[in-house]
Amino acid sequence: MSIHTAYTDAAAVAAYAEGPPRMVPGFADMQRMCLLLLAEHAAADARILVLGAGGGLELEVFANAQPQWQFDGVDPSAEMLQLARTRLHIHSQRVRLHTGTMDIAPAGPFDAACCLLTLHFLARDERRRTLAEVRRRLQPGAPFVAAHFSFPQEPGVRERWLARCTAFAISSGIDPDKARAREKGLGAQLPILSPEDDQSLLREAGFSGVELFYAAFGFRGWVATA
Repeated sequence: MSIHTAYTDAAAVAAYAEGPPRMVPGFADMQRMCLLLLAEHAAADARILVLGAGGGLELEVFANAQPQWQFDGVDPSAEMLQLARTRLHIHSQRVRLHTGTMDIAPAGPFDAACCLLTLHFLARDERRRTLAEVRRRLQPGAPFVAAHFSFPQEPGVRERWLARCTAFAISSGIDPDKARAREKGLGAQLPILSPEDDQSLLREAGFSGVELFYAAFGFRGWVATA
């Protein structure tokens, strides 16, 4: 199964929530840090944009912690968004979900935005364009938080970091054969960038004050200002 098919296959979608906590070091704390960074500047009744909202994991964390925030979530997978609707049913009056890419996201302006475990699916030019579309929808001074695969891409070094991510997944209980197959798929299919490239793209898209807040094996997270 390809990386992208995993977000439309019924069985894979149903099991999605089990994956990130076992494959992303410090996943729950990363979500909580994202919430705190958004709340530094977002008011109690803020409007929040979430890119890559399928599954609803971060939306659930945010909505539980901030009972007056309003959310717009965007994701290209209708199957993953249905999973999010089920997870977020008690918050349905505050959450609007949109199937597609950033091009179909509401114009805003939003008080904050985040994008977790999503940008590593986008090639460099599309990633820059997507970031610029997020920036265009934010209030001046609004925070944007992103976290995804990001590690050095030099030959040999790239493979070492992929192997470390696989070792973490295996140590978390993922079947070794599945974890190694996933490593091969990640290496072949994902346009992962170096941390330096990721930071440059944020600045090219119009963000300032780019700061690293999360680093865990092959993952990095930044907070920036619109």
